[in-house]
Amino acid sequence: MPAALAQLLALGTGPGEAWGPAPVIGYVGADVPVEYLTAAGLHPLRLSGNPEAPHTAGDRYLGTGLDPAARSVLTRLLDQDYGPLDGLLVSRDCEASLRLFYALRELRRVEPSLTLPPVHLVDVLHLPHRTTTRYVRAKFAQVRATVGTWAGRTVDDAALADAIAAHDRLRALLTRVASLRRQRPARLTGTEMLTVVAATTALPVGRATALLEQLLKEAGELPQHEGLRVFLTGSPHDTPHVYAALEDKGLLIVGEDHDRGDLLHLRPTGAPTEAALAERYQYNGPTAPRASIRARAAHTGRAARDCGAEALVSYARRHDEAPRWDYAAQEAATGLPSVLLGRQPYGALDDGAAEALTALCPHAEVTR
Repeated sequence: MPAALAQLLALGTGPGEAWGPAPVIGYVGADVPVEYLTAAGLHPLRLSGNPEAPHTAGDRYLGTGLDPAARSVLTRLLDQDYGPLDGLLVSRDCEASLRLFYALRELRRVEPSLTLPPVHLVDVLHLPHRTTTRYVRAKFAQVRATVGTWAGRTVDDAALADAIAAHDRLRALLTRVASLRRQRPARLTGTEMLTVVAATTALPVGRATALLEQLLKEAGELPQHEGLRVFLTGSPHDTPHVYAALEDKGLLIVGEDHDRGDLLHLRPTGAPTEAALAERYQYNGPTAPRASIRARAAHTGRAARDCGAEALVSYARRHDEAPRWDYAAQEAATGLPSVLLGRQPYGALDDGAAEALTALCPHAEVTR
């Protein structure tokens, strides 16, 4: 395996390397403008859950009727599982994230012994209006001020412009790396691509950029992969467990439409200004919780065709209901053989899913 890919896969699934001297700021959701953190000299770390560990503490504070990914993140925060964090940004990208924010803010108030980091809500709306842009800019001004307080210095325009350029460079490289799994035969699996993306949300932007550049130089050494080419829609995946379960038995995930995959890097900011940054996050998507069924279907249809997908799989976790509403329109937009895997356990497939996938891909033997 090429050296860069080996390093990225290790970083994307492991506890991570030492973050260095910069204070670490955790964040939840793809609506968080990480450019402010980079501009302030802080280290952004996107938080993920852990399907293999119990999330009892998260269940106690959030209840068992919420997306288990959010309950797992709260549990890991209470267990200090991410290491010391100097702040936490939570975006209002879905109902589960918003309830996670309220729980964290209240826990800091009533149980200071838990030593949770200070938390700030990032409220980005996605309507296509100028008034929405003004709202997002006002909220970003609050984020900028909060980040400046945590960093102990003002986030100036020059540093922000440099950070915007750095993160746009990272997004462009991720788009080029993603094209490797769309080749015939593919040079990356979906599991590998998801893990590579995860690694770039845990590394400083300069380090992540250098590793992706090295990976592209080493692309000729990558092995070839075959399988039923699948476009994956539905719930976001903060770990590679489901991807691996699908690909171990003959499927090949060549694209997806959630914010921990292709939607994270497809839209650049473009201009190095705060106004452009606000529009970048306002118009990023379309994600299942924040976009119309029509917009989702149109995007899925285009993206599946661009990937050369041969089948559509929609995976929706228990207590993540939005993706199931999109499925019928997405199926019609792609015209592909498809299957809906609804109300699935966090990070796994149930017996019904295994049977449905076997029908879609008769030679596959899907594990849970």
